[in-house]
Amino acid sequence: MVLRSVVEKYIETHEPVGSAAVAKDFPIRVSSATIRNDMAALEGEGYLEEPHTSAGRVPTEKGYRYFVDRLMTVAPLSPAQARGIVSFLNQSVSLEETLRRAARLLAQITGQVAVVASPALGQSRLLRFEMVSMGNGMFLVILVTDGGRVEQRTFLAQAAPCDEECSLFINAVNQACLHAPISLLGKNIEQMAADETFSSCRGFVLQVSRVMSRMSDETLGDGMYFAGSSQLTAGTGVSNLGPLLDALEEQVVVMRLMTAVSRSSAADGVGVAIGSETHSEELANASVVSSAYGVGTTDDSAGDERLLAFVGSIGPTHMNYSATMAAVKAVAEYLSSFVTRQGF
Repeated sequence: MVLRSVVEKYIETHEPVGSAAVAKDFPIRVSSATIRNDMAALEGEGYLEEPHTSAGRVPTEKGYRYFVDRLMTVAPLSPAQARGIVSFLNQSVSLEETLRRAARLLAQITGQVAVVASPALGQSRLLRFEMVSMGNGMFLVILVTDGGRVEQRTFLAQAAPCDEECSLFINAVNQACLHAPISLLGKNIEQMAADETFSSCRGFVLQVSRVMSRMSDETLGDGMYFAGSSQLTAGTGVSNLGPLLDALEEQVVVMRLMTAVSRSSAADGVGVAIGSETHSEELANASVVSSAYGVGTTDDSAGDERLLAFVGSIGPTHMNYSATMAAVKAVAEYLSSFVTRQGF
């Protein structure tokens, strides 16, 4: 109870917590001397530290981890808050606008940086493959994924097929590759080139396979939405946020970190990385809360889950973990419901 009290008070005040402050609000009558002894023991075990002599104590990274794992209770958002999230996000008219609004809303709720990723192209599955001749050998390829993403690429065909061959190829791809991972689409189309059906346009089919392979290798970080940097600098009580803000510029790093935290989430579906657990020097004084949304399956027969995308919050280690986790979870649940309703 002493550790919980210290962590909660430090999160509230951003100031070192003394024994008198803990004793004052302790649920049972305990002397300040007893609290001091308990705090000294917690310091000896590495859960608290004393930044200055006689200035009270603050939680360590180990203390925060124990608090999050063992002591804290994540209270769900109130009905009014939940309705507010649904009402605000229901005003969106597209997946992109929904994700942008979700980031802005989460930043407003937490007062921290919010990050929302659109479904990664390589992890998505094919819903529809289309190809349009634009004349003079130029073709437009359009992919619609199960995450609601629409990708387009143009390429100049070395040897353009006739309209009949093109239609036959499009239908064959949609039949053979429906719900196939986009990351394997290029390889699947390459295998189709060996079919005698496409003997007269084999070179074209192989060219399309290369276009699809390049598309699936798109840079991580594409389709990420950030909000709340200005709020973070204004209200965290942290004097130097430069390294944290610099880290946010490295979108590939953020994408990998948030994905890893989402995959390590607890039973409630929300993962937390504190300080050094982020494996980033720039985030040594920060914590990351992240949750997956739109979880599907990699293999319908095996039922293995795959992460489509994530929603998360980045703030100082003294963030309000309970409130942040509740907000992240609520937004993630809405986004999962949204992509399900849209049939992605």
